[in-house]
Amino acid sequence: MAFDKRRLAELADHDAFIRRHNGPHAADKAAMLSALDLGNVEALIDKTVPANIRLGRELDLDPPKAEAEALDYLYRLARQNRVAKSYIGQGYYDTHLPAVIQRNVLENPGWYTAYTPYQPEISQGRLEGLLNFQQMVMDLTGMELANASLLDEATAAAEAMALCQRANKKSKSNAFFVADDVFPQTLDVIRTRADGFGFDVITGPADTLADHDVFGALIQYPGNDGKVHDIARLLETAKAKGIMTAVATDLMALVLLKEPGALGADIVLGSSQRFGVPMGFGGPHAAFFATTDKLKRSIPGRIIGVSKDARGNTALRMAMQTREQHIRREKATSNICTAQALLANIAGFYAVYHGAEGLRTIAGRIHRLTTILAEGLKQKGVQLANDSWFDTLRLTAVDAGKIHGRAMTLELNLRYFDNGDVGVSLDETTTAHDLDALFDVLLGDEHGLGVRELDDAVLATKATGVPAGNERESDFLDHPTFKRYRSETEMLRYLKRLENKDLSLANAMIPLGSCTMKLNATTEMMPITWPEFARIHPFAPSDQVAGYRQMIGELAAFLVEITGYDHISMQPNSGAQGEYAGLMAIRRYQAAQGQGHRNVCLIPSSAHGTNPASAAMCSMKVVVVECDEAGNIDLTDLRNKAEQHANDLSAIMLTYPSTHGVFEEGVREACEIVHSHGGQVYVDGANMNAQVGIARPGDFGGDVSHLNLHKTFCIPHGGGGPGMGPIGVKAHLAPYVSNHVVTPLEGVEPDSGAVSAAAFGSALILPISWAYIKMMGARGLREATELAILGANYIAKRLEPHYPVLYKGSNGTVAHECIIDIRPLKAESGISEEDIAKRLMDYGFHAPTMSFPVPGTLMIEPTESESLYELDRFCDAMIAIRKEVAKVQSGEWPIEDNPLVHAPHTMADLMDSDWNRAYSRETGAFPSEAVKAAKYWPAVNRVDNVLGDRQLICTCPSIDEYRD
Repeated sequence: MAFDKRRLAELADHDAFIRRHNGPHAADKAAMLSALDLGNVEALIDKTVPANIRLGRELDLDPPKAEAEALDYLYRLARQNRVAKSYIGQGYYDTHLPAVIQRNVLENPGWYTAYTPYQPEISQGRLEGLLNFQQMVMDLTGMELANASLLDEATAAAEAMALCQRANKKSKSNAFFVADDVFPQTLDVIRTRADGFGFDVITGPADTLADHDVFGALIQYPGNDGKVHDIARLLETAKAKGIMTAVATDLMALVLLKEPGALGADIVLGSSQRFGVPMGFGGPHAAFFATTDKLKRSIPGRIIGVSKDARGNTALRMAMQTREQHIRREKATSNICTAQALLANIAGFYAVYHGAEGLRTIAGRIHRLTTILAEGLKQKGVQLANDSWFDTLRLTAVDAGKIHGRAMTLELNLRYFDNGDVGVSLDETTTAHDLDALFDVLLGDEHGLGVRELDDAVLATKATGVPAGNERESDFLDHPTFKRYRSETEMLRYLKRLENKDLSLANAMIPLGSCTMKLNATTEMMPITWPEFARIHPFAPSDQVAGYRQMIGELAAFLVEITGYDHISMQPNSGAQGEYAGLMAIRRYQAAQGQGHRNVCLIPSSAHGTNPASAAMCSMKVVVVECDEAGNIDLTDLRNKAEQHANDLSAIMLTYPSTHGVFEEGVREACEIVHSHGGQVYVDGANMNAQVGIARPGDFGGDVSHLNLHKTFCIPHGGGGPGMGPIGVKAHLAPYVSNHVVTPLEGVEPDSGAVSAAAFGSALILPISWAYIKMMGARGLREATELAILGANYIAKRLEPHYPVLYKGSNGTVAHECIIDIRPLKAESGISEEDIAKRLMDYGFHAPTMSFPVPGTLMIEPTESESLYELDRFCDAMIAIRKEVAKVQSGEWPIEDNPLVHAPHTMADLMDSDWNRAYSRETGAFPSEAVKAAKYWPAVNRVDNVLGDRQLICTCPSIDEYRD
């Protein structure tokens, strides 16, 4: 019997995923439109989105695929990748992710859908995980302070350079020294950052550091070719010359090597990737960054600190969480706005799972196998470049061509240096059997070496690659947390206990404006643990990554069509990194046109703090453009300032829809004004969730935009990272996006330096966005945008009788988010936006975005993924809270004793034998029927932020404090 494949395909339910991603069904949609007195969603879009920017057609994308079809297609792509055994090293190593962590953290929406812990009372689980990470880093590096992770090792090194420059008050130099055995991708990123700041970069052998007049220096320990430097002498010499020092290192190596903090380093940085995190073709991986205590007020990124809650119990929070770029804006030296929280938690849990003794076993085995390999090669007359090593050997005077041929036959990836040397880096997954294969590849089949015999000789002679005096002598990970959870049962319960302390999308909607906390579908998440994606080295030969390249190419093509740009650069691995990369592309382009003097960046007063910070990192002069009373860009002020700075105008940074949650009608005119004065237009893509399928920034005047794939395109926030911020550019900017020294990109100028350690950023999470677009298709994406706008307007309509909606478009609608003004309420009642935010926890919700972009307000974004039931549950909670405020206003509840100022309420409150408040326990903890049916309990009472900053403690408290 013959089957008609075309007819069979029609039987597949290609709309099923659209219905599952988009929360409101047809009846919900009709009810929401009715509340807005609208007959259809087209009428809402007509009122909301200016006609002169609308796309006017459906996106040219493939029809939506069913979930099984999409996974089948993606798996066929994945199988085009060849998972060769990797010995490339260079900062990336294969590793064993403990299954209990993979299943219960990496694959668990309770962990990967949570938001950044700005509300600590409902984030205690991931905060404890990040505190473990900080403690692990401090212990292994010997430093006094560590942050909660940065994007990757190379950007951490660039941050170290900037920190050295601003902290070294003694040096007048404008130069930074980088040892010539620092990883090449790290040097690439440092050069890019230095170019933006106007620093000079000097490279040379590490031993020549003292020969140069520099403000800071970076040393790799162990080096790129495996050498273990005597960094004690180098650090001492640098200190005598007033040079601040940063040491890039490997946490696994530090299990055996003397810690840099004990030797005088100012900064220690690196990647925690080999602590259980898959290579994933380059990321996401949590970089670590540790400093001396005197640099604690200058350290970039987030720091988890210990404070107390309202009951005096230990509570964790993000310390100094206002972040540098929001305080200093255009004077900032860093635009860091995210971390790699999910990956930092995984690395921290890896250390908890193994403990010090487990890490010593793993590191000892890696080093012992490397030493066996070294001894065998030396027996056969192979010359090694160095007489010291941890896990990496560099072979000199060998026939690299023959070695490469034998390696490819056995599907082994080695590292090949430009001068013909060959590098081999071992890792946690290396076995004695692997050494046999390596000897065959490096020496040929007739070498006659036996691993067992060599091992006996190594043991007998106590051979080692660690130089005398460089052995670690101090203990580490002696906190009880790193000793207690040895059985899988205990580890499982620990992970579950922490998960239960956090509120994630698994519990409720997270209505954060500007952050787009939408569904991260399980189908989208599944491919990230497939070995064909997870176990690929970022510098693997191109013929082994055909599947990755095709998937990335297809995703780029999707994004080109969605945005109206001509080219997509996938390298930036966060939104702020995308801003920086986009501005650098503009500056390179203008320099190539003989207009390198253009350095003025116009930024609206409502902009996110990363905008002026990113401009400052590109040595741009920020000129603020005012907004009018309706929250729109003041076009008259823009025109005047564009004219005033016409000779030097480089760019404008716009957010669209605006940061105030409105589709500004003058956006096309604003772009034309800037273009007419010789500038380029950067459109911040943070609010792309309101445009997909309806408008394209590349059509209405944008020259470049970054896209937050962790917002609009469904990569999960992971409790504060990972993210991806690729940029779309017009054709004239395409040659000037970031290239990569190890993986050169076609069509990009070779001197366009990298902004991230890997050529395609955090490539492992790109299948998530690919799958989302593939399963939604053009119609599903447009419907998602329409529903996001509908949901925001529905919430605004329901809440407006109770809270003023601060900004609207000319037809009385908002975009995909709305801002409610709490300032009048605070003036009348004394109840603040923070009180309302904390009270929402008692109703089972995360707070909206608080005091951004306008102090004293709440910005609400529902996303398209939430059902009408959930939207109503949130609105009901907000309306109930307004009634509670009225009781304070009327005097029924005192201003100092009411459920809002005491919120959130915990189990400890209910058990309090001395309850003497002006309201009942039930009112405090069970304020609605929905909460009574399914209660989420905040783990701690309101946290004392002032205490946490005044007494900065960033180490794990004693286990007794957790128990209490």
